[in-house]
Amino acid sequence: MTASKSYNAPYSYSPVADEILDSFENTQIAYEQKSDLELNWSYFLFRMMNNDLLTKLGTTLTDMAFQFELPVDGFIKFTLFQQFCGGETLSECRTAVRKLGHFNVKSILDYSSEGDGDEESFDWAVEKILETLEVAQEDCNVPFIVFKPSGLAPTDILEAVSDGETLSGKEQAAYERVKARFYRLGKSAYDAGIPVMIDAEESWLQAAIDDLATEMMREFNREKCIVINTVQMYRKDRHDFLQKQFEQAEKENYFLGVKLVRGAYMEKERASADELGYESPIHDTKEDTDRNFNAALDFIISHIDRILLCSGSHNEESNAHLAQLMASHNIPKEHPHVLFSQLFGMGDHISFNLADKGYQVSKYVPYGPVKAVLAYLFRRAEENSSISGYVSRELRLLDKEMSRRHLPH
Repeated sequence: MTASKSYNAPYSYSPVADEILDSFENTQIAYEQKSDLELNWSYFLFRMMNNDLLTKLGTTLTDMAFQFELPVDGFIKFTLFQQFCGGETLSECRTAVRKLGHFNVKSILDYSSEGDGDEESFDWAVEKILETLEVAQEDCNVPFIVFKPSGLAPTDILEAVSDGETLSGKEQAAYERVKARFYRLGKSAYDAGIPVMIDAEESWLQAAIDDLATEMMREFNREKCIVINTVQMYRKDRHDFLQKQFEQAEKENYFLGVKLVRGAYMEKERASADELGYESPIHDTKEDTDRNFNAALDFIISHIDRILLCSGSHNEESNAHLAQLMASHNIPKEHPHVLFSQLFGMGDHISFNLADKGYQVSKYVPYGPVKAVLAYLFRRAEENSSISGYVSRELRLLDKEMSRRHLPH
């Protein structure tokens, strides 16, 4: 049994899934795009991230340095930023896009500023997202655009709408501007024929986002899937939500777009539930989340003619399970409704080996000024340190490839 199959898999696999799991051990394909120097640097960075204390200390000190306007941009750019971001500008991203495309891996460009909480910054973010749409129209290696709702909307407005509160006149005007920004992006994507993905947020903001996404799908997903909403499967209620979303799409005759992820705010969600005294909305164990995610894959693949799936996962077993489902349902690897996706700088053993086998694969490529994407970078570092075994897995595979290349480490 290979190391790739040593994890607790929620399903018994057939030969297709076993073959996929075995392929994830092929580090030559996984890291072919990396030079020796890049490989060494990734190894060093993940070793640092494997230390909980160093990660927390580093993020705290860097945040303080930015607050006091100390010159740390260069340090960040050549550490976390270099590993997890495509560049500061779209022009800088072209190198990463071209490099990924050479290995049949697409790029989803994400302007990763999370908003300064004012109308000017929200409007500015819309313009930056529309710039990525122009790139997508010109470059077949950029099949989607994406935006983060909190970069376009005041979080207090999203929370109030999610809670069903009655908005004041001023709040309602602000919410109308939010809806206009969402609509403008959806209409622009529709006119260009380029799908747009809407990222997920914390549970107390998500209901408003789901409603806005549904309205956009109802309008723009009639002929094909243009609008794709994100569903976080670490939430206990999301499988029922997914089924109801499908029933609504089927009843009203539009395509449902789903980016399936496990979830990015586990510690924050649990801390909020503890502080405010309500039941945590997320599953108690990783195993429960894994089962929920894979059950969602089962459901979606059973209705793939109506649903477009972007499976955003760094879990080997879930990716193997999706490949097996496709084979079992006679779904070709190039089916336009099935896309595998991982984050730039992570999970290369999954992305490049799946692409090598002919599956549709993309990398989520954030970009933007170093300071603007700081929140994204810190979240990546904190998530990696909080996911048991993930960084160790990256290190093991990097170590294996360095040994194959006879590199000192």
